[in-house]
Amino acid sequence: MPITFDHTRIRVSNLEKSIDWYCQTCGFKVLKRTDKSPSGNQLAHLQIPGSAHNLELTYSPDYEVKVPEDLVHTCIRVDNIIAYCEMLEGLNLPLDLWPSNWREKFSDGKKMAFITDPDGYEVEILEH
Repeated sequence: MPITFDHTRIRVSNLEKSIDWYCQTCGFKVLKRTDKSPSGNQLAHLQIPGSAHNLELTYSPDYEVKVPEDLVHTCIRVDNIIAYCEMLEGLNLPLDLWPSNWREKFSDGKKMAFITDPDGYEVEILEH
């Protein structure tokens, strides 16, 4: 029986802000939205075109989002990490791009970066 990995759910403090951030920075598209799940949450299912794995953003007004530092992260792959980081720097969004001196760091061959979403979740960026 085949098994596939379908989605990852993260809690967010502002659904609209998180949708906008993930769509602008990581190329996600909104697949579907649910205004009220069976448990009362607002949901947004996002997907990067060409990827089978989805990101489920979950908002509940009575849930305080606290993301422990360095506990969990997602990861995306891009064709050209230098061009991607340049694009990110051009966005008018808070990113906390790491390493801040990525141009210098990438020159030694190791190309890995992180950005941080509005709630503190990290997104790792690797090259294909």
